[in-house]
Amino acid sequence: MARKIGSRYTAHQILGRGSAGTVWLGEGPDGPVAVKLLREDLASDQELVGRFVQERSALLGLEHPHVVSVRDLVVDGNDLALVMDLVRGTDLRTRLDRERRLAPEAAVAIVADVADALAAAHAAGVVHRDVKPENVLLDMQGPLGPGGAHPALLTDFGVAKLIDSPKRAVGAPGARAAAQTTRIIGTPDYLAPEIVEGLPPRAAVDIYALATVLYELLAGFTPFGGGHPGAVLRRHVTETVVPLPGIPDELWQLMVQCLAKAPASRLRASELSVRLRDLLPLLAGMPPLDVDEPDDAEQAAEPELPEEPAGGDPVRRRGVVPLVPGSATDSNRDTHTSMRVPGPDELAGGALGTARVPRPAGGHRPGSARHRAEAARKRRLLLSASAVVLAAAVGVGGWLAVSGDEPPVPPDTKQSTPRHP
Repeated sequence: MARKIGSRYTAHQILGRGSAGTVWLGEGPDGPVAVKLLREDLASDQELVGRFVQERSALLGLEHPHVVSVRDLVVDGNDLALVMDLVRGTDLRTRLDRERRLAPEAAVAIVADVADALAAAHAAGVVHRDVKPENVLLDMQGPLGPGGAHPALLTDFGVAKLIDSPKRAVGAPGARAAAQTTRIIGTPDYLAPEIVEGLPPRAAVDIYALATVLYELLAGFTPFGGGHPGAVLRRHVTETVVPLPGIPDELWQLMVQCLAKAPASRLRASELSVRLRDLLPLLAGMPPLDVDEPDDAEQAAEPELPEEPAGGDPVRRRGVVPLVPGSATDSNRDTHTSMRVPGPDELAGGALGTARVPRPAGGHRPGSARHRAEAARKRRLLLSASAVVLAAAVGVGGWLAVSGDEPPVPPDTKQSTPRHP
């Protein structure tokens, strides 16, 4: 059913739902558009509406071939909406779900496009803060690039910042600063360590998230994901990323640099784009990596960081929790979370052995229950074989002890008799 959005736009049908709102296929004065209509309870928040208006100029001024441009921001009664370019295609998460992992050339080409988009945004002073496959759209009508990749466009600029901005604290300025550092908004698998530690988000958080997306495109899983969101956050701070077998060392070193714990050690978006495109000829023709996802059975048993508020929604695993506390998860798996910042003792505790180690196809992750069971089975076989050999040796030794002679020699065996002087 069609509905009016402000005075200039009409929304015709729902394209997808997110925990922050609903995306509609719409029509405007210049043709088809995508309209992201924020939830009514968000639209009734006057401070959020104020931030929405303040962000207008920055979002409308962000123009780039790999950015889904925001054409308009609508504030009309209970309607709070971003009007964006309509991209005819799908999102990167849908492609990942279908193919599980991509060939390195296609994966790097897509990530290079997103790095170009981030370079333009960062130059304009805009930090995305929620780079993930769900927010990367693939233009199916655009020309094919390296590895057969469709052009990639980054969308949802400004949404995480709008939701995350703290309400004005009552009291001393210190209370306002404390409010800014007690909660985390984002998607656990892609959160940079400095966000987990309560530091303000800078451009480097987007680089970390994008490198995580590249790892996921290549491996089929994120480097620190799995299990309770609190365990995922802890791994970002304490764990070292585990190498992926089968990719050129130049690409791996680039990924490691962009996944560095220290923000200053990461590349800028413009540098990352250039370096990735330089690697494309090296990756031509390479098939997708042959690795299996780590077992999640052990991840579920890890110590959990408590969520806030107490007595709230039940814990959801694998980071699938809503952007807005109290809302339900939905069809497009908008995997944001809102958690308190873990304390240093929680971040330091229980990290040993929690890294998600990729394993060769058909094998088991070192240290996992299946790996231990397989090792025990091999030990039993080895002990059985050793017992047979020992029994055979004891039998021969017993025969020699009883007969006092050498064991019989097969007829076709030649022996030489030692000659005595």
